[in-house]
Order: sequence, then C-alpha cells, then structure tokens
Amino acid sequence: MSGGGADVIPARAGEPAPRMGVPARRRPGRFSRHGVRVRSAEPRIPYRQVVIGYAVLGLMAFVSLFPVVTIWLTGFKNQRDLSQSFFGLPSVWRLENFVEAWTTGRFATFFLNSLVVVVPVVVISLVLSTLAGYAFARWRWFRGSSFLFFLLLLGLMVPFEGVIIPLYYYLRSLGLLNTYFALILPQIGLSVAFGTFWMRAHFLSSEPELLDAAAVDGAGPLQTLRLVLLPLAGPALMTLAVLFFTWTWNEFLLALVLAPNQTVQTLPVGLGFFVGQHTSDIPLLAAGASIVSVPIVIVFVIFQRSFIRGLVSGAVKG
Repeated sequence: MSGGGADVIPARAGEPAPRMGVPARRRPGRFSRHGVRVRSAEPRIPYRQVVIGYAVLGLMAFVSLFPVVTIWLTGFKNQRDLSQSFFGLPSVWRLENFVEAWTTGRFATFFLNSLVVVVPVVVISLVLSTLAGYAFARWRWFRGSSFLFFLLLLGLMVPFEGVIIPLYYYLRSLGLLNTYFALILPQIGLSVAFGTFWMRAHFLSSEPELLDAAAVDGAGPLQTLRLVLLPLAGPALMTLAVLFFTWTWNEFLLALVLAPNQTVQTLPVGLGFFVGQHTSDIPLLAAGASIVSVPIVIVFVIFQRSFIRGLVSGAVKG
C-alpha cells in the first residue's frame, strides 16, 4: 500500500519477492519518506532537443547581432584598416570618427529634436491607449463598441504611405508644417491604434474576481483602473513604451515630408543627409549610424526584462 498517494512500482516479472524480515533491495530512483519509489511528475527534456534549441537560438542571435557589431567596429577603423580586413578588429581604437560625425553632421540638434518628439509621443500614446483599451475591454456591451474598435483598427490596416500626401496638405492648411506638432500628432494617432489593441487584450485577460472585489469595495471605473489594474499592467505598459519609443525614434518618412526645415528634423533624417554628404567615407558613415542606434540599444538593455515579461505574459494569458 502506498503512502501519501504515491505510485508504487511493482516488482518486475520474474523477480523474486522479498522474504519476510529481509529488506527489499531498492532500485535507483526517487523515494518518498516511506521508502516507496515514486515516478517523477515533470518529464525531462531530451538532451538532444536542448542542444538543438540552443543552436537555433545562437544562430538567430548571430544573424541579428552580426550586422550591428560590424557597423560599430567599422566606426572605430580608418580607411587602411577597412581595406585590410572589413570584418576584423581595428588596429587602433579611434574615437575621431564619432567626434567628427557628431560635429559635422549636426547630430546634437537632431538628437534634441528626436527627444522633443519621442517623449510626448510615448507619454500621450500610453495614456490614451490605456484609457481606450480599458473602455473597450470593460464596456463591451455598449452598442456600437465593436464597430468603433474596428474603426480604430483601420489605423493598423491602412499603410501610412497612402495617407502621407493628404496629411501634408491638411497640416499645411492648419499652418503646422515645419513644427514639432507636425511630427508629434500623426505619430500619436499611429501609435494609439496599436496601443489600444494591445491594452484591450491585456485588460480582457485580467481576473474578473479583481474587478468584482473592487466593485464590492465601492471603487468606480477610474479607481479600479488606477488602483487595481494599472499596478498589474506594468510589463504590458513597459513593452508598449519600448515599442513606441523604437517606432518614433526610427521614423524617417514622416519627418522628411512634414518637416522640410532642418530645425525640427529628427536623427534618421539627419543621418540620411549625412550619408549623402559622405558617401565614400565608410568608417565615418558607420560612426554616424552607430550614434543613431545607441539610444535604442540603451533603452532595450535597460528595459529588456520588462519587455520580455510583457510579451510572455500576453502570450500566456491570450
């Protein structure tokens, strides 16, 4: 008879039963405190599958990181090092290319413009996406909510290149061309569509018992959102913030068309002009590209745990 609900492994066929008074020989394996052999509840992953999985992940990491590392290394080289070995390490680590690219490319102005555009877009888009996603998740019974949600998702279905020309004339009629508003307002509209979809899915996966408990305690809709749901939505909001930051920082076409004046243009447009001026100096171009990519890498390295946690939690709950 087994103790504690454990599965007892009977004696093998042809194996003599132990005699009375003689302790039975134990087989290798896990035993409970009563001396009964139990089966393992968690199956072990075969070693071959583990090796294949790590090999695939290593290959994907190499394909993703190799171009970035190559550009960064090229920024420290000169033309002689580049001609000797394009993929090798520089003979002397030089910072002159980065200093020259920063000064001649006017990256300080473009960097400040990018910050002025990115910060309002990320903050306002997060607030609007959270409120809209919470409304669509909680008041699904509202007549016309499905139609309004589908109308909002048109922002994801319509390609941005198809509306850039009408947007240009509309902003020109409002006198907003060559201003920060011409770069901030359209990107907020583009970000809120995906953000609402993201936050609605997150709030739908929340435990209904939490909402019922908040309603019993007398909390209103905004109090429930602020005191109950938002503290649990940290990973989802952080993931959304990183995505908004990346999309806004890398936006090129919008800044090129709606802000022809270089006083309000962002880093990607400034890098495009810089490439046109120094087409033959590859180490200098690599240094300029590295300057543009550094903020995105820093943001991802700082918030990578929250970013991955938000993606995984959405995949598990969804």
